Amino acid sequence: MREMDNKVVCDILNEVMEYELAGVVRYTHSSLMVSGPNRIPIVEFLQAQAQESLTHAQQAGELLTGLDGHPSQKIAKINESHRHSIQDILQESLDHELYALSLYKKLLESVENASIYLEEYSRNMIGQEEQHSLELKKMLKDFSTS
Repeated sequence: MREMDNKVVCDILNEVMEYELAGVVRYTHSSLMVSGPNRIPIVEFLQAQAQESLTHAQQAGELLTGLDGHPSQKIAKINESHRHSIQDILQESLDHELYALSLYKKLLESVENASIYLEEYSRNMIGQEEQHSLELKKMLKDFSTS
C-alpha cells in the first residue's frame, strides 16, 4: 500500500460533489423542457437521474468530511445550450455522464493502492456512470441516421 494524499483526494471529491450537484440542476431543468409524445417516460428518467446525482453528491461529501475535508458550497458551471429537443437533451446528458465518469476515474487513480474502501467506491461509481452512458447511448440510437 502507498501513502494517500488526502488533499488531492479531498480536492477531487469536492470536484465530484460540485459536478454531481450541477447534475441535479441540469437533469431537473431538462426534465422540465421535454415535450412531445415520449415526454412522460423521459421526464421520469431525467427526474430519477437528478435524484441519483443528489445521492452521489451526498456520498462524495460524506467521504470528503470523513477525510477531514471541507465540502464546497458551489456547483460546477452548467453550460446552457438553449436546445431542448429530446435528442439534444439526451446528448447533453450523455456528455454530462461521460465527464462524471472521468472524475471518478481521476479519483480511482489517486486512491489506487492507498485505500481499498475508496478504490471500491470509485470502481462502483465508474460502473454506475458507465451504465448510465450505455443507457443514454441506447436512447440516442433512435435519432441516428444509420
